[in-house]
Amino acid sequence: MLEILKNAKKDKKNLAKIPHSNIISFLESVAKTMQKKQDKILMANEIDFENSKNTLSNSMLDRLILNKDKLQTMSETIIEISKLKNPLNIELAHIKNKNNLDIKKVTTPIGVIGIIYESRPNVTSDTAALCIKSGNISILKGGKEAYNSNLAIVECFLENLQKHNLPQSSISLLPAMRQRDDIKQLLKANEYVDLIIPRGGEELIKFVTQHSTIPIIKQDKGVCHIYVHSSCNQQMAINIIINAKTSRPSVCNSCECVLIDNKIANTFLPILAHSLTSKGTILNGCKKCVEILPKCNEIPKQSYHKEYNDNIINLKIVDGIDEAIEHIEEFSSGHSEAILCEDLNVANKFLDNVDSACVYVNASTRFSDGGEFGFGAEIGISTSKLHARGPMGLESLTSYKYKIVGNGQIRV
Repeated sequence: MLEILKNAKKDKKNLAKIPHSNIISFLESVAKTMQKKQDKILMANEIDFENSKNTLSNSMLDRLILNKDKLQTMSETIIEISKLKNPLNIELAHIKNKNNLDIKKVTTPIGVIGIIYESRPNVTSDTAALCIKSGNISILKGGKEAYNSNLAIVECFLENLQKHNLPQSSISLLPAMRQRDDIKQLLKANEYVDLIIPRGGEELIKFVTQHSTIPIIKQDKGVCHIYVHSSCNQQMAINIIINAKTSRPSVCNSCECVLIDNKIANTFLPILAHSLTSKGTILNGCKKCVEILPKCNEIPKQSYHKEYNDNIINLKIVDGIDEAIEHIEEFSSGHSEAILCEDLNVANKFLDNVDSACVYVNASTRFSDGGEFGFGAEIGISTSKLHARGPMGLESLTSYKYKIVGNGQIRV
């Protein structure tokens, strides 16, 4: 690993100087190579699936498995990223100070970025493409459960680097063995690595936070809430909740908790419960919910912190918007929250007072995604507040510096 990191540090300046036209043609070639080698990638993924099917949860298996449609989407995403505007050398500010110094603030790459993630092979192609597009070296540390898939995908990138005059160390996939030891070594390599982005479960995020000597942007768990206000369009509310919970329960922007206004709970909750259970959703809730819904499982307060990554949902009846906001403040992971209502004043109060990365009115939390936000893809959804927050696209993978030009000025 040390050799990989040394080469990455050495080449980060070289990658930043590559003409943008080379980057575009490189990404286009990678997308074509992935299509040509789809059978090899799918075969590698099948090996990973067979090795993991008896040890991984259903949600992790859902994230692991690939098919032709998913590979097509992954290739199309790389093309979308290639077409995005060059994020480097953009002038953010231009001022003349009192001493007539010409000061420009311009975007630059971050440098060497270590991405630690679990199960999802699409993260490999998304993050590698985003890092290359933004002039950053990527050190990828995927989980051992997806190693063969990740390796087959990374090979599509590696074989195109030299053709387009990109440094060979632009992308590296670390071995899958000795997971925790390798991750620890990476997390202590602050001499070589400029940023760590962990994507995965609560245990991984905690491990990285405890051991890293490198700055981190956390992609924490997604305990996402939807608050159903008494003024809502109830049919629209049902449709949104069904989408937010059941369209893909294993992902971090899936709704984990629905808060129902006390004023409509007796009429709305049975309709919602019927719609959810028809989709196979398991219902958990507070004592008041159980009184209305006998088939709802009563849960203790601490269970509202849980991210299920499964077709399970927590329900709670609240006495108005203030209690809904208080609940979100206590139990949310700061990812995505939504309010369903027709009252504009209530909507604005929710938008202004809920402190999460993405806050919605009358829309599903499932839209918290780099592709949906027009970023082509995302390197993750940051629940941190410094440097980047929410879906992270190219802009979030840049820093900036000041270029100052004078004509003999000295400070007195």
